[in-house]
Amino acid sequence: MDTSYPREDPRAPTAHKADGAAHTALTLGAPRPPPRDHLIWSVFSALYLNLCCLGFLALAYSVKVGGLGGGSIQARDQKVAGDLEAARRLGSRAKCYNILALMWALVPPLLLLALVVTGALHLSRLAKDSAAFFSTKFDDSDYD
Repeated sequence: MDTSYPREDPRAPTAHKADGAAHTALTLGAPRPPPRDHLIWSVFSALYLNLCCLGFLALAYSVKVGGLGGGSIQARDQKVAGDLEAARRLGSRAKCYNILALMWALVPPLLLLALVVTGALHLSRLAKDSAAFFSTKFDDSDYD
């Protein structure tokens, strides 16, 4: 019985060098980048852009928060546990909630600004037309 370390798989392809030592060669594909958890963006969304609690949902999917997300382990914990596909899925969900929180925070003020500008333009045109109406001089013959 061989108890020496490191143990080698006898089925693995081996290549022998000139010194006679056996070496194992494995062909790996291109390494995929690690999954992103969008933690900083989620913290910012939770603190500053938290309309409808979307920032807190993004934060919950970025890191493990007790009880949120149906009791599942979150993106950062999945990355540590080695389940990269689940970490990518949860990181993508956190990104979606961050985008929704950003849209909910930016679109209403922009719509309000557009309404104020168009209302001010309309009122200025209306005031100009009414000033011309009230400055009209009537003759006495108009009342006969």
